[in-house]
Amino acid sequence: MSFNEYLLVVRKRIVLVAAIFLAAVAAAASVTALTTPVYESTTRIFVSTSGNESTSDLMTGNSFTQQRVKSYVDIVTSPAVLDSVVAELSLQDLADKLPDRIASTVPLNTVILEITVTDPSPYRAANIANSVAHSLETVVNNLETVDPTLAPPVKLTVIQPGQVAKAPSAPRPLLNLALGGLIGLALGFGAALLRESLDLRIRSVEDIPEKTGSANVLGGIVFDPNADSNPLIVHTSPKSTRAEAFRQLRTNIQFIEAAEVKKSIVVTSSVPSEGKSTTIANLAIAMADTGAKVLLIDCDFRKPKMHKYFSIEGAVGMTNLLVGQVKQSDVVQRWGRKHLDLLPAGQIPPNPSELLGSEAMKKFLAKAEKDYDVVLIDSAPLLPVTDAAILSKLTGGVVLVVAVGKTTKPQLSAALGHVETVGGRVLGFIMNKIPTKGVDAYRYRYSYKYGSYGNYGAYGNYGNY
Repeated sequence: MSFNEYLLVVRKRIVLVAAIFLAAVAAAASVTALTTPVYESTTRIFVSTSGNESTSDLMTGNSFTQQRVKSYVDIVTSPAVLDSVVAELSLQDLADKLPDRIASTVPLNTVILEITVTDPSPYRAANIANSVAHSLETVVNNLETVDPTLAPPVKLTVIQPGQVAKAPSAPRPLLNLALGGLIGLALGFGAALLRESLDLRIRSVEDIPEKTGSANVLGGIVFDPNADSNPLIVHTSPKSTRAEAFRQLRTNIQFIEAAEVKKSIVVTSSVPSEGKSTTIANLAIAMADTGAKVLLIDCDFRKPKMHKYFSIEGAVGMTNLLVGQVKQSDVVQRWGRKHLDLLPAGQIPPNPSELLGSEAMKKFLAKAEKDYDVVLIDSAPLLPVTDAAILSKLTGGVVLVVAVGKTTKPQLSAALGHVETVGGRVLGFIMNKIPTKGVDAYRYRYSYKYGSYGNYGAYGNYGNY
């Protein structure tokens, strides 16, 4: 993924990212509020050697004092030092916890011992730090004194007594909130990428399976919330950008017909509600507008819609013709003053697949291809039933309608597999319901590259889209 694609993922999942970010900041704020403030007080002790004659030769050794001060780090929290501190400050209730509240360090290449005490009370922290320093001095003098008549070889001098802290050392609200925010952003971004990787819906032309032979994306139709109430947009609003997209689609399919010498085309989809019926209806009108003789057949024997879209009689139609109840001239209806003939589905049969694969169907299609320039067939979706797969073998091929943001990659792959199993051919894809707003709309535009639709052009002039 490129940087721009990462940005698109974040924009698309901004609610998820923001929710995780705010949750992390809230958690950091809660932890900060619930944490008991602690204060620090530090005493600094300078360790030096005595100047008597018995130790004058040791002063020439650079490492003597540094070696000694390193040993004192472990002595600071020993019972020898802390017992007197507990007794002096009456800390019997903290005797077991006191070593954990004291930290002693020696800065690199120095002879300075730093004793830091943390405690919920700033005053007690300072008192403990100073008391530990005094007790350590006494213990070290006793340990280092070999001859009572001589001074000890080392001397501990407090150069900075412990002070009462004015502000707690922990928690640090600003730091905690900043860390919570950074962690929230990281988790939110990771969650957004995970959701995106698990989202199998097709959102751009790059999501179309690569192994589709010579099939191309033939065009794109933008989403129209009024498609159900105004399905024949090419007829009712011929100057709209959506109608122009159907005319561009018509041109692209005409190139296929010219190159492949195919007259009969099945238009279907993977699953229901992808807009295949409105797509083929508008495509038929657009083709008839060029003067071509077009026959639109409703072979969706499960849920026929063509008679409703075109407001024609649908009680008798293709199913009656295939069983020999009527003649072709009795059921084919001319629509308007265009060169468009309609053949509705007719009565819903109990055996749609058998009818579509019958010898009568083969003979009818052969005759229709001689009588018309183009034969467009609306069929049921590929995944629920086998109707479209059967028709794909009897016709020039299948054009699959793909609903952007609805159809999933596994669904489309399975639909392609159904066509391949029966030896049919996929002529191309139509990207339908392309969003006009939001991140998905920008993503679709961003993913589009010149030539995405092979030699058949782009998906029309969408104006401001």
